[in-house]
Amino acid sequence: MPASLAPFRFPAFRAIWIANLASNMGSMIQSVGAAWLMTELTTSHLFIALVQASATLPILLLGVVAGAIADNYDRRAVMLAAQGFMLAASALLTVATWSGVLTPALLLAFTLAVGCGTALNSPAWQASVRLQVGHADLPQAIALNTIAFNLARSVGPALGGLLISLTSPALAFAFNAVSYVALIVVLLRWHPDVTPPRRTPMLGAIATGIGFCMASRPVRRILARGFAFGLGAAGFQALLPSLVRDRLHGSEITYGLCLGAFGLGSIFCALWIGAARRRWGSDRVLGIAATTFAAMMVPVALTQNLLVVLAAAFVAGGAWVSTFTTLNVAMQLRSPEEILGRCLSIYQAVTFGALALGAYVLGLVADLTSLSAAILASGTWLAGAALILRIVAPMPQRDEGRVLP
Repeated sequence: MPASLAPFRFPAFRAIWIANLASNMGSMIQSVGAAWLMTELTTSHLFIALVQASATLPILLLGVVAGAIADNYDRRAVMLAAQGFMLAASALLTVATWSGVLTPALLLAFTLAVGCGTALNSPAWQASVRLQVGHADLPQAIALNTIAFNLARSVGPALGGLLISLTSPALAFAFNAVSYVALIVVLLRWHPDVTPPRRTPMLGAIATGIGFCMASRPVRRILARGFAFGLGAAGFQALLPSLVRDRLHGSEITYGLCLGAFGLGSIFCALWIGAARRRWGSDRVLGIAATTFAAMMVPVALTQNLLVVLAAAFVAGGAWVSTFTTLNVAMQLRSPEEILGRCLSIYQAVTFGALALGAYVLGLVADLTSLSAAILASGTWLAGAALILRIVAPMPQRDEGRVLP
């Protein structure tokens, strides 16, 4: 078996990976449904961008608390609670859409609720990867989980666009609610052999995690790179529904195809990004990825040709996964096991908080100026930040700050 597929030797990882793929597929279908439905409920670019922001904002607001929960309680139980909550929220969204009572504000409230479930789930989920595979296979396991997410991102949007065009957004939301069931069943059957966590007061636990991240120079530089990239890269996905509607004059299927191209590019790069990091180093990979993403924003902002946007989305997807996979691996390798959940939650709070902030700011810029100006502004930020951060916040060297071999 190739080294990149070695984690599939572990039955727990294999089963959870497949179930997670189904759940991610449902999430992407719901994401497409919510974003496109908002274009039908309002003409405001800001409200449309806030669909993306409302899904990621809870990770900023609740992520650190969720990390402390992941370290203080059974991570499997935390994931089960989060999945159950998201199932309920998606089911209620389905009912509200089906009954015709959904408003822009109510749609944002439901996406915010699902985002809260994601915020609770993510630290426990990422910290549990070490329970599924050995330390030697951890980077490959992280890459394979990224591939699962981006495989869903490739197929899910196109399927979501097709479902919406043939039926209604309500069916897309119902599909997502059902998709949580498979993962819940797999988690119920998974019983890892773990030492019960030593519980500490929540505020003290949070302070410990923040203190470690602030005291560690390598971790601080990782967080800075994640924030800078997230702030600029948020514009593409947040404003894509508006771009498809207003510049490409496309339908929900066109929107799904653009997201699908983004996901295909992510899968393509996820397969070889590990080898690229070993050959060129994390710092160079991040610099190339950021400048490549920035360059792709120029044709996206200026063209009205669908094929050009699809090609740019494919390349941008590769840059996206190259960045976030590299940052995730770097963070995991420098986080002690006893506070792993808190460290990962702080990383996610910073990066996803930047995505939410970027979606809001760039949506506001689009309303005040134009879509093209907002997308070009995101590219300018990414290019400038890539040049500056390689000097002031270089990625850690291979052995700098590592806690895993």
